[in-house]
Amino acid sequence: MAWIIVLLCSVGLVVTSCAGVQTTPTADNFKVPAVKLVSFEVPQYDGFWYYAKAVKPTKGPEDDRGAPLPMSFLFSVQNPNPYPVLLEGITYTVAFDNDFEVMTTNDNDSHWIPAGKTDHIRLNTMITVRSALVSLLLPNAPLLKAKGWDAFQTLERWWNDVPNGKTPVTVKNASFTFTADGVTKVIPVQARFP
Repeated sequence: MAWIIVLLCSVGLVVTSCAGVQTTPTADNFKVPAVKLVSFEVPQYDGFWYYAKAVKPTKGPEDDRGAPLPMSFLFSVQNPNPYPVLLEGITYTVAFDNDFEVMTTNDNDSHWIPAGKTDHIRLNTMITVRSALVSLLLPNAPLLKAKGWDAFQTLERWWNDVPNGKTPVTVKNASFTFTADGVTKVIPVQARFP
């Protein structure tokens, strides 16, 4: 009976010690995390407005100003690895109507994704009518002309339709940078809402 108890304890110690052995990240065993856009929302909406330098505001300096449009993207990140990975940064471009790139930005916050788990990452950004107008009149001018659209009519439509999900919002050319113990993977991501 004593030998059976010693044998069972020995087997238990071996199993427990093997379960505690962690896999060391390498370029060969680093599996690509799965990134998916879960939701998109405009968390605050102040309508569409724009005024030029010639307009005297009630308060504040005279300048070209436009309504803000905050945007919030929620991504799920599933880590298939047997070790945690660090999401070190995200670079992405936001486009309206699929083709009109209105801004490119990055998020340098770091997030640990536990081994074998899924976490959620929220990216918040904002554009204004003024910054979107500049993007329409400069880099997007040929596309705007090809479609035969008026810049201000397009902006007003976007400001009215994006919060209601009537205009497609696309995250383009996104790159999510993951690291684990010196191994780095950059994951390209494209997503569209709705």
